[in-house]
Amino acid sequence: MSTLGRWVVGLAALPLLHACGSLPTEPGDGPPEKTVDVSGVPEPVPRAEPPSRYGNPDSYEVFGETYHVMDSSDGYRERGHASWYGTKFHGQRTSSGEPYDMFALTAAHKSLPLPTYVEVTNLDNGRSLVVKVNDRGPFHEGRIIDLSYAAARRLGVYATGTAPVEVRALNPAADEENPEEGATPEQRPDELMELVQNAGSVGERAEAGPVYLQVGAFREADNATSLRRRLEAADGIGPVAIREEAGIHRVRVGPLDDRGHARRLGQRIADLGLPPPVVVPSR
Repeated sequence: MSTLGRWVVGLAALPLLHACGSLPTEPGDGPPEKTVDVSGVPEPVPRAEPPSRYGNPDSYEVFGETYHVMDSSDGYRERGHASWYGTKFHGQRTSSGEPYDMFALTAAHKSLPLPTYVEVTNLDNGRSLVVKVNDRGPFHEGRIIDLSYAAARRLGVYATGTAPVEVRALNPAADEENPEEGATPEQRPDELMELVQNAGSVGERAEAGPVYLQVGAFREADNATSLRRRLEAADGIGPVAIREEAGIHRVRVGPLDDRGHARRLGQRIADLGLPPPVVVPSR
């Protein structure tokens, strides 16, 4: 995009950029009228996405201050204070063009590329959460990230309004696993029946060997650990383990000898908003 084009995009985005610079304590903003249970909202899974067409100008100006958008989130880690925003902006367009959903796990940041996935850790209580950065803000000194209402509730920021946090960018592009030569093909859940149907009785299944549901494969151990924690926090999923092979950290559920149990677990994992797991024979 030309410099002029980016300047025009920046001007068009300014009304959106102003939105999440507000405090939750301002008139018209705050929590929903009735308390909403957000404990079951699944954390977003970092994945490579194209940059937002509207949310990534070279620079933009808010309240007389000029902000520069980073070319990449690689290596980003920062400590500061988090705030949150709620009902006043619910349903409005974010700077990336997506509607703001106060019940999703999202956030706003002044300079990270949109979208970026980050892990936010509340330094007061140690809680960590993965959120998707899809908006701009907060435009207040000392604040580095504006959390959605749901994210603020989960991290314990809601009650205090602000909290000291560490924000660490996650790089899904670096975690994508390249195909490995000689690897055994892995089956999707709809192929599980074919994999285990020929096993017959429990004894015969044991002879054939158990299967595992592989939910993710990462080069970064921290990302694998985050996924394992998310799976372990869900009811009825386990055992969960990380298997490291040739620098790839594979998050697997199992071993599973029962085909019905494996199908149910696969569906349960998909219901969390995660990609369908692949079935890996024991080998």
